[in-house]
Amino acid sequence: MYIYKAAVVGAGAMGAGIAQVITYSGLPVILTDVSQTAVDQGLATLRKIYQGRVDKGKMTSMDAEQKIALVTGTTDMQLLTDVDIVIEAIFEDLPAKQKLFLDLESACSESTLLASNTSSLSISALAAPLKRPARVIGLHFFNPAPIMKLVEVIPGLATSQETVDDTVAFSETLRKVPIRVSECAGFLVNRLLMPYLNEAALALQEGTAAASEIDQAMTAWGMPMGPFTLYDMIGIDVSVKVADILFDAYGPRVRPARILYQLHQMGRNGTKSGAGFYEYTEGHESVNALIAKMGQNRAEQTTGVPPVSMTDRLLLAMINEAAIALQEGVATAADIDIAMIAGTGFPQDKGGPLHYADSLGIDTVLSTLTLLSKQYGERFWPAPMFKRMVGGGYLGRKAQKGFFQYSK
Repeated sequence: MYIYKAAVVGAGAMGAGIAQVITYSGLPVILTDVSQTAVDQGLATLRKIYQGRVDKGKMTSMDAEQKIALVTGTTDMQLLTDVDIVIEAIFEDLPAKQKLFLDLESACSESTLLASNTSSLSISALAAPLKRPARVIGLHFFNPAPIMKLVEVIPGLATSQETVDDTVAFSETLRKVPIRVSECAGFLVNRLLMPYLNEAALALQEGTAAASEIDQAMTAWGMPMGPFTLYDMIGIDVSVKVADILFDAYGPRVRPARILYQLHQMGRNGTKSGAGFYEYTEGHESVNALIAKMGQNRAEQTTGVPPVSMTDRLLLAMINEAAIALQEGVATAADIDIAMIAGTGFPQDKGGPLHYADSLGIDTVLSTLTLLSKQYGERFWPAPMFKRMVGGGYLGRKAQKGFFQYSK
């Protein structure tokens, strides 16, 4: 099915950004929300995105106005009867999304695709109350939607193959890179990113290093920003919600750092609140002073265990989760690496977490994870896949075979 017209429900920053992406591809879109004020703010956000392109000389004012004319703002969902796809972009709350999807199923035609931009909620659960769950799918854009190329396409248990194919094709018309992801908590990118971020938070609350030192180590290695800068940009409140979902699904290996809850309880939710791991407005204590008051203590070095660098500690948390996700069939090895490059800015020259593991040597990865598990516990217990690979001689680039095949 070709998509001729779309709708976005939720006119916040994410919804407005998705609507802009759709209009930029030349398709008409309806942007709707519960209040006219919210709709007007969404339209203003969309216009601002286009004005930014004009200011940078990427398009003319006339071209921008032609694109802007493709969006219609409304509070009336009855106007969605002729759209081919609806993308839900409201707040992360399962009951609220389920109710919205029931309303959308009533308002839209039987052939309309119902997509959710959720970053972590179950697509199968969203679809469960509906009469036509085969038309429901996850379509997770990354923030900011006009810039980030990756979209995760997540079928639920009842999603039809036709719905998957139509959604992938639609994503490609938007000039995005769609990665099909088997449904699991956190999907793919958040599932791999959160252990990396959480390990940084654990290292900080232990007093192993300051936030700025950890950030500098990771940007020097090649990440576009440090984990704490990213935390503050995402929002500590959002990070806590995602961390809780992952902990509920995967248990102790992704137990959230206490400092996340402490900062959230203090209202330090990142840049939007004036303080998070860093301070953006006056009147906030430094996070180091807060850690001292919280009584966090440096983790004791386990006797006989050699130290592991901060970059290895954080990256191996991500690599280990990537291997577990691969074992579970969440995505292919190639798609895992593409997703982390396109969705998180993982350095392209390092090829993604699994290519990077191959370059380190799978035997080295296994031995380092073993050291980390002795020092920090079960969250670093190596994925079974690593032992099988080492036993079979799949040692990475040096053996010309690992997660990928290599020529001489």
